[in-house]
Amino acid sequence: MSDIKRIEPGARMSQTVVHNGVVYLAGQVAEGDGVRAQTAAVLAQVDRLLAAAGSSKSRILTAQVWLADIADFAEMNAAWEAWLDTSNPPARATGEVKLAAPQYRVEIIVTAAQG
Repeated sequence: MSDIKRIEPGARMSQTVVHNGVVYLAGQVAEGDGVRAQTAAVLAQVDRLLAAAGSSKSRILTAQVWLADIADFAEMNAAWEAWLDTSNPPARATGEVKLAAPQYRVEIIVTAAQG
């Protein structure tokens, strides 16, 4: 049986789980003034959590982006494209959902390879 590593575990969930060389991040949200600022803050959290798991944005396999309003797609993409390792873009899906609290405009879930 492979070891499972949990990073920043809490009563409800861990922020990151690593198993068999795959890094699974919990959905990341952040407060901020506008979707672009929230997206940039979320991506900074993604960078931090991936580094703690021995990975990086160049190793992301998939990303799910959830927007409270799909009309914010271009604004989110502006932050995403400024951050993205364009030599190693992941598979990505984006959709509109009702998020956990009204101040959140974007949530991003990432799966990455270690290394």
